[in-house]
Amino acid sequence: MTRIKVLVTGGAGFIGGNFVQYMVNKYPDYDIVNLDLLTYAGDLTKHAGIESKDNYSFVKADIADRQAIMSLFEQEQFQYVIHFAAESHVDRSITDPGIFVQTNVLGTQVLLDAAKVYGITKFVHVSTDEVYGELDFDPQTFFTEDTPIQPNSPYSASKASSDLLVRAYHETYGLPVNITRCSNNYGPYHFPEKLIPLTISRVLNDQKVPVYGDGRNIRDWLHVWDHCSAIDLVMHEGINGEVYNIGGHNERTNLEVVKTIIRALHKSNDLIEFVKDRLGHDKRYAIDPTKLEQLGWQPTYTFDTGIEQTIAWYLEHKEWWEQILSGEYQNYFEKQYSI
Repeated sequence: MTRIKVLVTGGAGFIGGNFVQYMVNKYPDYDIVNLDLLTYAGDLTKHAGIESKDNYSFVKADIADRQAIMSLFEQEQFQYVIHFAAESHVDRSITDPGIFVQTNVLGTQVLLDAAKVYGITKFVHVSTDEVYGELDFDPQTFFTEDTPIQPNSPYSASKASSDLLVRAYHETYGLPVNITRCSNNYGPYHFPEKLIPLTISRVLNDQKVPVYGDGRNIRDWLHVWDHCSAIDLVMHEGINGEVYNIGGHNERTNLEVVKTIIRALHKSNDLIEFVKDRLGHDKRYAIDPTKLEQLGWQPTYTFDTGIEQTIAWYLEHKEWWEQILSGEYQNYFEKQYSI
């Protein structure tokens, strides 16, 4: 019997890495290939527990390298492509937009070409709610799949561009695709530059926690494991050509998030340091996931249960995020994979 082969791009990152582990453990009859370039946020140490499994393998490559990608598709004959690989940090996109266009737009186009040539069963493009722009503070307004795309940062503009390419390859070539747009993720193995892990690590070290502006910006928080189950469902049951929003029904201001973590760790709010606001900082994101829920998905974590689990995980895995902060993780590939 032919085994199902799944390519996961960006599988050394935060969400992609959790998805790789989810798939390897849930589907032992699927061969999961993790493709990642191992840029600054790419960390393979998180996969130490699955490296010996027969259904997991790793390939280091750039999704924008057409020759390497075409060769890999020809060799492996993938049935599924789950595309996470992206430059994703908004602050970095403001400083250097070019690399975001290179990876997020041109890299996606290379993958789409390969998927078209080699006839995959489904291409799932993992995007973000940031492509919709921002909402006001009215709690009755939400992003739906029909909300117009109005990105406000170079990062979200690059993701919106890749979304439109994916849609075009479905409409023009009949490529079987889905686009998912998620709210802010949190959970295990989150790179320490992002709000929640940054706050946890700094509070534990009694360091100041920077909060942009007045901290009133609102995000809808989604536990990464709930995100993984949603993508699994879309991968297997999503209607070709459709967009699915994935949200956690967990809106919080940035200041509320930081204060929740400080309180859980029994520290003082004196650690909060308000800093100059980010350029183009969107006020609020909130997702209506009704369409995905009608497909059969429900989140299992509230923010209260999810943040408790996440804080506990960071306390139990201090050695992981400390070696990320020190930069030691960047030597792992050479130690484990070099011949």
